[in-house]
Amino acid sequence: MPWFKKTKKPIGTPAKEKPSRVPEGLWVKCPDCSQILYNKDLVTNHNVCPKCAHHFRITATERLRILFDGDWIEHDRNLVSTDPLQFADTKPYKARLKQSIGATGLKDAVIVASGTIEGLPTIVASMEYSFIGGSMGVVVGEKITRAIERALETRQPIVIVSCSGGARMMEGARSLMQMAKICGALARLDRAKLPYIAVLTDPTTGGVTASFAMLGDLNIAEPKAQIGFAGPRVIEQTIRQKLPEGFQRSEFLLEKGMIDLVVDRREMKAVIANALRFMGATAGGVQPPALSYQLSANATS
Repeated sequence: MPWFKKTKKPIGTPAKEKPSRVPEGLWVKCPDCSQILYNKDLVTNHNVCPKCAHHFRITATERLRILFDGDWIEHDRNLVSTDPLQFADTKPYKARLKQSIGATGLKDAVIVASGTIEGLPTIVASMEYSFIGGSMGVVVGEKITRAIERALETRQPIVIVSCSGGARMMEGARSLMQMAKICGALARLDRAKLPYIAVLTDPTTGGVTASFAMLGDLNIAEPKAQIGFAGPRVIEQTIRQKLPEGFQRSEFLLEKGMIDLVVDRREMKAVIANALRFMGATAGGVQPPALSYQLSANATS
């Protein structure tokens, strides 16, 4: 009788995998350089790869944490789409809204907040790509318009961080109307001599690019962000030509004069603060043009 009995396994029976002792989510692989990154170090570095400077996508809330000095006040938090067209294709619009609200904790694809950037009172609208591709519907348009109107009332500068696939098709022409509504509000902001800085992140496309995203007094983009109206494949199929290398990326647009700066996320707050000071922002807000002229005249005399 053998001391040890060998158990025969049927051919093709998979071996049981030992459970991993490494908790999930501790490490992240950079899609550009394939470097394995410790997640906590990546977060500390504003989700920028320390080896190749690849900019990972971040949430609207994370963006506010990077820009503001500390706490901020959120505005118009509870505005929700009413599904005006009762849109239903492969999936009802109401179901997509409910799913996105549950996944992100937001009511729509933008957060509007006021706080300080290096001591300068500023209103920031930050778009959330995880909410139906950051698409712009009636709620997004209304919240951004109200943010601009609040900037007019309080004489504060405004920063809009775009991260969007464009207008939301589930709301049809009503979503397209938001382009004109926001642009009209920005025209009033311009007449009041109040600064508007546009920050374009990956991706910024469609109706958002065709409206407020490109109307800043200063247009800043993150490195290698895709910025354009139609997608590259659509353009190639339309013109039947191969597009240039790096087409619709930040560096290409900077070279062609479409944007003013390409700024690393780790330096974004300092660059915005310096630009706002140059545009007249102070700890007390932006001085009215007449008062600014009077102060400079008194200083000269």
